[in-house]
Amino acid sequence: MNFVHKNDARVHQIISLVVVLVFFINLVNSQNLNNILSTKEKNELKEEAREMFYHAYRAYMDNAFPADELQPLSCKGRIRGISKSRGDLDDTLGNFSMTLVDTLDTLVILGDFEEFESAVKLVIKNVQFDNDIIVSVFETNIRMLGGLLSAHVLAEYIQKEAHIMMWYRGELLEMAKDLGYRLLPAFNTSTGIPHARINLKYGMKSEALKHSRETCTACAGTILLEFAALSRLSGEPIFEAKAHQAMDALWKIRNRSSNLMGTVVNVHSGDWIRRDSGVGAGIDSYYEYCLKSYILLGDERYLSRFNRHYNAVMKYVKQGPMFLDVHMHRPHTKSKNFMDALLAFWPGLQVLSGDLKPAVQTHEMLYQVMQIHKFIPEAFTYDFQIHWGQYHLRPEFIESTYFLYKATGDHYYLQVGKTALKTIQKYAKVPCGYAAVNDIRTGKHEDRMDSFMLSETIKYLYLLFAEEEDLPLNIDDFIFTTEAHLLPLSLGKLTNNTGTTIKDDDDSHVMDLDFMRSCPSPNKLFPESVRRPLRDLVTASCPRVSNANRLRASEFQASNADHLRTLFDMGVTMVSLGNGKVQLLHSFYNAKSVEEAERGLLFMQEMVELSKSNQIPTADLHSVTFKHPTTGELVNLSAGPSHFSPEFLQPITNQIVFVEPFHLCSEIENKQLVNGKIAMVQRGDCTFVDKARRAMKAGAKAVIIIDNMADTSIHNQPPFAMSGDGKDDVTIPTCFLFTLEAKTLKDALKIKSDLEVTITSINNNNEKNVENENEQLSNKNQKAGD
Repeated sequence: MNFVHKNDARVHQIISLVVVLVFFINLVNSQNLNNILSTKEKNELKEEAREMFYHAYRAYMDNAFPADELQPLSCKGRIRGISKSRGDLDDTLGNFSMTLVDTLDTLVILGDFEEFESAVKLVIKNVQFDNDIIVSVFETNIRMLGGLLSAHVLAEYIQKEAHIMMWYRGELLEMAKDLGYRLLPAFNTSTGIPHARINLKYGMKSEALKHSRETCTACAGTILLEFAALSRLSGEPIFEAKAHQAMDALWKIRNRSSNLMGTVVNVHSGDWIRRDSGVGAGIDSYYEYCLKSYILLGDERYLSRFNRHYNAVMKYVKQGPMFLDVHMHRPHTKSKNFMDALLAFWPGLQVLSGDLKPAVQTHEMLYQVMQIHKFIPEAFTYDFQIHWGQYHLRPEFIESTYFLYKATGDHYYLQVGKTALKTIQKYAKVPCGYAAVNDIRTGKHEDRMDSFMLSETIKYLYLLFAEEEDLPLNIDDFIFTTEAHLLPLSLGKLTNNTGTTIKDDDDSHVMDLDFMRSCPSPNKLFPESVRRPLRDLVTASCPRVSNANRLRASEFQASNADHLRTLFDMGVTMVSLGNGKVQLLHSFYNAKSVEEAERGLLFMQEMVELSKSNQIPTADLHSVTFKHPTTGELVNLSAGPSHFSPEFLQPITNQIVFVEPFHLCSEIENKQLVNGKIAMVQRGDCTFVDKARRAMKAGAKAVIIIDNMADTSIHNQPPFAMSGDGKDDVTIPTCFLFTLEAKTLKDALKIKSDLEVTITSINNNNEKNVENENEQLSNKNQKAGD
């Protein structure tokens, strides 16, 4: 959707028009089809897809394993160094049982836990990576590393949900770490862009790699999902850090005028070797990982980069429903007159970005090519003539069909999927699996069945026809890698310390309104926990300011350096007024970009509302009371309440324990001492509610959080209530002491370490009761002192 400023008031009408237009296009395309599939026929197609999988899987296991691939015509395994060489094509192979590893998560999707368990045992027992063999970094990452990580996640998932594989102890993750470390030397370049190939045993020290210098954009830019998952699952930050550096390096060498990328780059100098720019071979999955890195990791710079690239592609490369390569530095000049089959992934990516209309158009163009030639050829001209006649059982068109069906629910895409399935069955099925077609004009087969036939092509066919209840897991809780491996969206909630802190030097200085089309679609593609915040991105005009990963006023900490940098980017200046008070000033023109300026406005609005909501009347304060260990006088300290914990409905009397670590932003080290006591912690480094949760988990009866700002007091600060995160899972009372009140308490604790205090609520109706309770407390303490 292309919006201009004057159309903003009619956004809802425009979006409605687009929805109607999409429906109309599909309706026209399906006039000659019995469009609605019956439940019976859909189920039959699902079962046929299952049968396709086992026909290919059994052929591989019975005739090829532990080889990397099945040769379906000769019905034997393809083994690197033994089978006839195919040149660079064999760099995919590493003698590490690639087809089995690539296929593991498909077994789980099919619900075949028994075979999955057996296959995992085979992988653990037979697969090893200490091979003196040169492999593609890209292919090894997406097929092997991605396959191991997805299988590890799913093994733990069914271990928990189905109570099977209880013997599994993370062996696949350990194998993934081993493989990841073997790939790392490829990143030792002056640019950070990885080499295209590496020796599994000797790294880059192999003589054959001595003059290595070229790689493709997709090869270097399709690493981050797997490497980030490996870092976050293993706790080893190096993998994600290296992948971020590679993505940063690629972004910096884009053409600054067109925002287009070339296809082949020198890893040492960063110079472009091939400047063709499109969405197909050599560049395809780089764009995919820009968007999916944002979806999985919540890092907004990748959404910004995808926006810029996407706008450039739609401006220069798109020609109606077709995409023809251009020169990146002369984007109005075409560099090719043909398209390749790999661009068929693009409509699926457009669905994820929320841009349905052009996704429908390009998918329909591809379907017409398929109807003309039975399969989508490896390359075809703008007038749909065959340029290269091979069909390698590729999944990209079926992948886009699946995503369009998920987004629209239109049975037209089930019909398209049915056509694709029946065509593969008729023209590619052989007695020993499925064979690639060497020339779709003659139907001649090729002795080749790539691992992606099982990991992607059949997987997407099965998912297209399966109902939610047919699947053993909620597929919406995961994101698909470029090899269709499942990574859980929950990875984005794990620590992000593995990510780089480098900020783009020129991201989003001017926010083009065309970027509005690129907001992630929430339409049943993500779990509710993720979909709820993403929904804001496609509401109304698809706001330029996303809520995802945005600093909110409730989370802001003046002592957090990252928060202060974020304020600076948003054009917000913080001025200290002394006594713990600060003043926030916002200037639209000081912001890093228009988008950041709008974030700054939202932050300031939230801060005003938060200030109003968090200021509380004195009557709602809590009281922390104790008998002074030296003077015997009763000391009464006023403390602030919280929004996330229960009130002190009954007084709580107990000893205080200083928690270790004092900030309590990690696991408690002195749990035994905290159990059954009142925990005292210090403000800062993490949220109030996180501290309370950790204290509660350790068995604390209540929590006192003390301020970390100098000389603050209930008498020089407006009292406030500590904010939570919307969850009501804290069951122990929590209160807040300013610095001077906390000092009074800490001084008493220095004299008497086992000092008992009583915490209770104060309100207008029980002042007399509080006095009585204080008198009783004084008598009790007097007796205890005696």
